Amino acid sequence: MNGAKRGLLSVAVLIALAGCDSKDLTPPTTCAEAGDSCKTFTLLHTNDNHGRFWENSHGEYGMAARKTLIDNIRDEVAQSGGEVLLLSGGDINTGVPESDLQDAKPDFIGMNAIGYDAMAVGNHEFDNPLSVVEMQRELANFPMLAANIYNKSTGERYFDAYKIFTVNGIKIAVIGLTTEDTVKIGNPEFISGLTFTNPTTEIKKVIEEINDAGSADLIFAATHMGHYEDGKHGSNAPGDVAMARALEVGDLQLVVGGHSQNPVCMEPESDKYAEFTPGGECKPEQQNGTYIMQAHEWGKYVGRADFEYFNDTLHLVSYNLIPVNLKEKNEAGDRVLIGDEIAPNSDLLETLRTYQEQGQEQLNEVIASTAELLDGERNNVRYMQTNLGHLLATAQAAKVGADIGIMNSGGVRASIASGDITYKDVLTVQPFANTITKSTMTGAQISEYLNTVATLQIGSGAYAQLVGISMTVDCSAGSVEISDINGKGYNASESYSFTVPSYNAAGGDGYPKLNPVMTGYVDAEVLYSFLKDKKTITAGEFTPANNVVYSNSLSVHGCQL
Repeated sequence: MNGAKRGLLSVAVLIALAGCDSKDLTPPTTCAEAGDSCKTFTLLHTNDNHGRFWENSHGEYGMAARKTLIDNIRDEVAQSGGEVLLLSGGDINTGVPESDLQDAKPDFIGMNAIGYDAMAVGNHEFDNPLSVVEMQRELANFPMLAANIYNKSTGERYFDAYKIFTVNGIKIAVIGLTTEDTVKIGNPEFISGLTFTNPTTEIKKVIEEINDAGSADLIFAATHMGHYEDGKHGSNAPGDVAMARALEVGDLQLVVGGHSQNPVCMEPESDKYAEFTPGGECKPEQQNGTYIMQAHEWGKYVGRADFEYFNDTLHLVSYNLIPVNLKEKNEAGDRVLIGDEIAPNSDLLETLRTYQEQGQEQLNEVIASTAELLDGERNNVRYMQTNLGHLLATAQAAKVGADIGIMNSGGVRASIASGDITYKDVLTVQPFANTITKSTMTGAQISEYLNTVATLQIGSGAYAQLVGISMTVDCSAGSVEISDINGKGYNASESYSFTVPSYNAAGGDGYPKLNPVMTGYVDAEVLYSFLKDKKTITAGEFTPANNVVYSNSLSVHGCQL
């Protein structure tokens, strides 16, 4: 029985027992009226850490400052008689070389020091072999939760489905869920022994189990599924909004999410995103009686939700996203703090400094320079052809003498600023250590392959950066018409070759599976060698040349139906 249903029953019983005095048993409408029966607590949350255990070059975010902020909130809440629950929406791994080279050990050590209570398992937890996942699970002083990931060989869940926490006398069940898209965007080499089931199906099972046992007053979910405005998820798997709408009202009180890496701040009484300003107001999503929250990415913010609980009902008192030493440029062009400065916790800072300094000499090696920004910004590279996307595809095709280079945009993790390029830049752009594959097919077979690959929707990591080919893509028909391959013209019966990362060749991102030549060349090393050989990237050198034209689409840059 959920909290709302228990509340109605308890009120009815009290009224029946009181008889004519029922007027004295009117349920309280405020915490003050409820008195000692009102319990207060604070939920804190972050998501999509992606290796950002250390502050950036501008002194923004970083786990040591995050610890100071959270410690201060815990002290404040305790003084007012409340307690704190701290959750993560997952994706601790992948994004910064210092973390990637050390299998995110500093990130998990930082989370232990901060005192996380639980985390959702994210898709990027599977960028490494399962032996690394097991190491991280052993290292973590908190549970990694995922109700919808199963071990194929045993049929058992690979992680705990949920954990129950007692927070200021309130029993809160936290269920973990991971996006089904992990099958497409996780490395097939590492997840072949796992099954990812439908999160909505699984959460219904778990909620029923919790309610049948009467083991929790409230049910929350820590998810890594994504928040999509009005549930419109496009090529992505359904996210938190779709799940909340599929549940019975009152079954799930709150979702702390991740994956889409956006601050979930909504217009009042609307399914539309508000124009969020860092440090400004933020109203969380609410669907079907379920609050949905997400704190952007990288620990830039700590989400804070203050609650009161009485009459078996959860009441949100306040919510905001607290910036962690974020800065903005003033009119003079100087970077100034948004909000108050947060001093990093000195003990955690020194602990993490050791990891930050390891390998710095190698990472800081200057290998080339560029006269312009090489654009790998997520909101660009997943929506259009960019110079960095084309540089990567060109480098990979050139390495093995292929005609066409195909690079999935999800494998482009950052931009490279104009100026010197270091090895660290290379690893930041390509942290996944995929190998380059080479396939040789007839023109007809390549056309068939690209019917799928070139029509994958914009906005997802599947969107393909394409070089060495000229063609028209009919997004409505799901077909391509090739006019030229690598200056050789096009013949359906002639043979041509192309490169694609091993991740996609194995079926990642929904690409057709291939049986390619495994070249053994690692993507970051290919980029490193390419840049080091060129020494200088001139302005405009890799600017997309409109070699691919999209028709019957809402976007001229890719398929959007």
